[in-house]
Amino acid sequence: VADGRDEWADRARRFLKAELKRTEITYEELARRLTAMGIPETKGSVTVKVNRGAYPAWFFFAAMKAIGRETVNLADF
Repeated sequence: VADGRDEWADRARRFLKAELKRTEITYEELARRLTAMGIPETKGSVTVKVNRGAYPAWFFFAAMKAIGRETVNLADF
């Protein structure tokens, strides 16, 4: 059953994908950057998380930091 959580997961997925595209960072590069931050990830694990969209908040924040996005405005969602 779809509910508000599904909508927010979709928004988060679309936002992160757009940021990756805007910064021209691949899933492989994001995995490398996260691993360098002490969060071991692979291209495959990042791909699954981003495409699924239902990742934990810590992953979203770490990914934003890894791609250099220092602020997130909820109006962008």
